[in-house]
Amino acid sequence: MSMITRTGAHSAVRAPAQNRASLLSTIVVLFKLRIVLLLVFASVGGALLASHGRPTWGELGLLLLTGAMSAAGASALNQYIERGHDGLMKRTARRPLVTGEVNARAALIVASGLVVGASAIALLAGNPALAFWLALGAFIYVGIYTIWLKPRSVLNVVIGGGAGSAAVISGGAAVGAWADPGVLILAALLFTWSPIHFWALALAYRKDYGRAGVPMLPVVSSPGRSIFWMLTHAVMTGLFGLLLALHSALGWLYLAPVALATVWLLRESVGLLSSYTAPRAMSIFKVSNIYLSVVLLAVTVASVV
Repeated sequence: MSMITRTGAHSAVRAPAQNRASLLSTIVVLFKLRIVLLLVFASVGGALLASHGRPTWGELGLLLLTGAMSAAGASALNQYIERGHDGLMKRTARRPLVTGEVNARAALIVASGLVVGASAIALLAGNPALAFWLALGAFIYVGIYTIWLKPRSVLNVVIGGGAGSAAVISGGAAVGAWADPGVLILAALLFTWSPIHFWALALAYRKDYGRAGVPMLPVVSSPGRSIFWMLTHAVMTGLFGLLLALHSALGWLYLAPVALATVWLLRESVGLLSSYTAPRAMSIFKVSNIYLSVVLLAVTVASVV
């Protein structure tokens, strides 16, 4: 009897923990919190460049709150709109709006509230420029990329990269200097980086995207041609990354790690051109993430030190 009681008690303890873990996993997937984290990091990079490493805590707090709200809301709206296509792809078939784990109408309301609320808070805080760039980034991602271009044009992720650029510029806007040259260069880097990131994923899951009818470049073109354009974007991304070292807030402390990361990105891209496999394409996807993280971390350290 005591053994049964102890077993039942342990099960009762495990159940809430499993429920919490499941809820956390659902939130991470629905709001694409990994991407949100990267976008917020990019916006902080813009704020640090524009302020030469000296943003106020109030400016950073406002940026972190509104940037996370806008990016998370736009990500959930993306999944709400794409839930039909997501169900056709193995990679996305278990997303909560596809399985019905999350009510679609509720997700739409919450996501819309996050996007609108982010710009409203920025306006109430007296920063209309921040409100504008937050709204523009969400509009590019949801309206231009998700609704208009993704189901229709091979240029979907090229133009959709403007959402990442808007995140960087919103960081500059948070500190009152969105047109700072360093902010604009970092925004350009995000713009040229996005196609590498998404095309690598599309190469790895080429059949998935084809099954869903999404005209990603690797679906409508040969792997060789797709990799050529990935390499072209990698070169442009690397050039912007190196050019950023000229910003007065950075210098050698920034340049050293970014130069090494650029060589690595280019070498891996050239290697994919000479020997294409789906696992190697997925490796480029991971390398592109690491490259951007190195750039943003180097911006943070070099501008603050």
